[in-house]
Amino acid sequence: MPGNELERLFLDKIGQPIATKNEHSTMNSLTEIPATTLTRLSQSQLNLLETCPRKFQHIYFDQLGSPISPEQQEKQNWGSRFHLIMQQRELGLPVESLIQEDAQLQSCVTALFSSAPEIFRAIPGTFREAEHCRTLNFQGYLLTVIYDLLIEEPQGYQILDWKTYPKPKTRQHLEHDWQTRLYLYVLAETSDYLPEQISMTYWFVQSQPEPQSLKFNYNSTQHEQTRRDLSRLVTQLTGWLRRYEQTGANFPQVAEDSRYCGNCSFAVRCDRDREAAAEAVNLNLLSTLDNIQEVSL
Repeated sequence: MPGNELERLFLDKIGQPIATKNEHSTMNSLTEIPATTLTRLSQSQLNLLETCPRKFQHIYFDQLGSPISPEQQEKQNWGSRFHLIMQQRELGLPVESLIQEDAQLQSCVTALFSSAPEIFRAIPGTFREAEHCRTLNFQGYLLTVIYDLLIEEPQGYQILDWKTYPKPKTRQHLEHDWQTRLYLYVLAETSDYLPEQISMTYWFVQSQPEPQSLKFNYNSTQHEQTRRDLSRLVTQLTGWLRRYEQTGANFPQVAEDSRYCGNCSFAVRCDRDREAAAEAVNLNLLSTLDNIQEVSL
C-alpha cells in the first residue's frame, strides 16, 4: 500500500492531520504555521494498541468494523446525553428539555449536583471549561485529550470526568488506564503547573445509592514513567506501521491463551476461535471422506 494511502486510512479513522508549531498547544491556540501533518492518538487508541496491536490494525488500517450490541449502543447513547447535559449546564444553557423525558437521567444529574456541589460552584477569577481539548506533539504523533470539565484553581488544575457505569471495585484498572495517564500527562506538559499540582477525579454517576468518585493525584515520578511508556508505545507503532506499509506484515497478536480473544469479534479472523477451528477441522474431515473413491471388489 502506498505511503500516502496508508496515512489517509489512518487519518480517516483516527483524525485529520493538524498543522502545529509548538510542542505544547491547545485546540484554541493552533495558529497559522508551516504545514506539518501529525497523526492523532487518543487514550482509547493507546489502550487498544497496548492491549492488542492486531485488533488496532484491523480497526484503523484494515477498516474492519467491530460490531456493537443494541444494549451497548443504548448505553453509549445514554452516556452521550449525560455529557451533553453537563456541557450545556456549564455553558449556562437550559437543560430541562433534555432531561424531562428520562427519569433516570434526571435522577443522576440531580444526585451528582447534590453529592458534589463544590465542583459546580463557579468561583470568580478561576478558569473552567467543559469539553476542553488539548493536544501535544509527541515524537511525531498528536496526543489528543478532551476533558469533560477542567477547572484551574490557584493551587493547580483539577480534571473531572463523568463515567456512566458503576464504580469499579478497585482503582487499579483506572490507575493504569491510558485515559488517566494520558490526561494527566498532557495537562502537565501543556501548563505551567507541576505534576503534583494536578489531579483527576472520576465521578460514577450511576452508582447507587449515590454517585461515587475516585481521585488520582499526580507526581513527577508518574510523569516520567508515562513519558517512557508513551515513547515505547509510539516507537513500536512506528515500526509496525513501516512494516505494514512496506511488506504488508500484520501487527503482533496477543498470546494464544489471552483472555482478550474469547469475546473479540476478530477471533475467527485471527485463528483464535477454538470452536470455529474445531468445526472447520470436522468439516474438512467430512469433505475428505466424501471424496474418497469407492473400491470395487
